[in-house]
Amino acid sequence: MKAQVFVSLKKSVLDPQGKTIQGALTKIGYKGLEEVRQGKYFEITLRGGISKPEAQAEVERMAREVLTNPVIEEFHYSLEE
Repeated sequence: MKAQVFVSLKKSVLDPQGKTIQGALTKIGYKGLEEVRQGKYFEITLRGGISKPEAQAEVERMAREVLTNPVIEEFHYSLEE
């Protein structure tokens, strides 16, 4: 089973890296941009034999305790069997 975890800054947190990326894209000619926010992506392969509820609990725990800073970041994930 594989988990895909997406981490992003909370909407209330300023994203200077996203603003820099947006400025660069605008400068090179991309016109349809309203906002760019950057984040992180993790692909985690879980051992075989783990149930879906166990996998969900484990991925949520990893994301909360290790992969994100809960003060400024949020996450969502998906599981593939």
